[in-house]
Amino acid sequence: MDGGVVDSRTSKLTIDRGACGYLTVDLAALRRNYEKLSSIVAPARAAAVVKADSYGLGANQVSKAVYGRGCRHFFVAHFVEALRLRPHLPRDASIFVLNGLMPGNEIACVEGGVIPVINSFDQLQQWSETARSLQRKLPAVLQFDTGMSRLGIPPEDRAAVAAYLATVDDLDILFIMSHLASADEADCVQNADQLAEMRRVVEEFPGYDLSFANSGGIFLGGDFHGVLVRPGIALYGGAPTSGVPNPMEPVVRLDVAVVQTRTVPAGTRVGYGGVHVTKTETRLATIAAGYADGLPRSLSDRGSVYYNGVRLPIVGRVSMDSTTIDISALPEGTLSFGNLVEVLGDHQTIDDIARDAGLISYEILTSLGHRFHRQYR
Repeated sequence: MDGGVVDSRTSKLTIDRGACGYLTVDLAALRRNYEKLSSIVAPARAAAVVKADSYGLGANQVSKAVYGRGCRHFFVAHFVEALRLRPHLPRDASIFVLNGLMPGNEIACVEGGVIPVINSFDQLQQWSETARSLQRKLPAVLQFDTGMSRLGIPPEDRAAVAAYLATVDDLDILFIMSHLASADEADCVQNADQLAEMRRVVEEFPGYDLSFANSGGIFLGGDFHGVLVRPGIALYGGAPTSGVPNPMEPVVRLDVAVVQTRTVPAGTRVGYGGVHVTKTETRLATIAAGYADGLPRSLSDRGSVYYNGVRLPIVGRVSMDSTTIDISALPEGTLSFGNLVEVLGDHQTIDDIARDAGLISYEILTSLGHRFHRQYR
């Protein structure tokens, strides 16, 4: 770890950088998650989806960690993310842009050694014309829409794309791909529908390797894998499949400092709007994080934090920079100014918080703010 330290005896914040808590990313756990996913899909290979700054956890650090375990394929959403990541990975690492390229970014993409994912006939022609103008063969990936209606070449354009590819020799199509819309629901009929459509695509575009599975798709079985799978949330410890035990290790821990404690009588209003009213004398603590730091406002009067394994409910509305918790379950004097409470850790996962907030784990991770002191171990 770098920077400040957490005193495990007192759980006090001892830090000199003005942060309101510690966000700890366990790179060893992340590497083990990558190795586990790789072993499940072998002999296929596992990529790493590192878009949105690796779901908020740091794309540079995450990418280096899994590169050291053999990962050579990295997926981002936007070209700007690829440009930021490229200097931090060796040249044998391939970076793919899932949204493809906006007009005008073609030359910069070539110069940066970045590979676009082609989602439309327009993008295909645009990239081919760039290759022709440079008089060189350029790599690309073709994405097909198999039922999500978000990104990818639609069914009605497949014949035109196939005909166009037969007339050009300036593109190196590395593989074809699609994205599963309901892979986290193992019994959802849409998975089988998309698999059937993907098989039709493979028949229409013979000879190309396939990348199909996301995190949930990995656990749907070998029919969904192809030669390359693209895990995202599973790498970061989120549950890849709903309704079953999570096979992945937690990667993130969040500990937040107590700013103030107080004892209030029955009938005291707490927080904005005074929506929470204490029923008895209550001991409260205010912690130094709110919705600006990634604690959703929907956790108001629903979520909780932990201290030494004891659940401490959130009371009143979550504020922008602070949250109030009921600490009456702890012996008096246990928590004081500067103590740390667990928001994410041994007793509460990103999926737990997402459930309480009525969100998904992706939203929790990508919302974690930068006012915490971040440390990697």
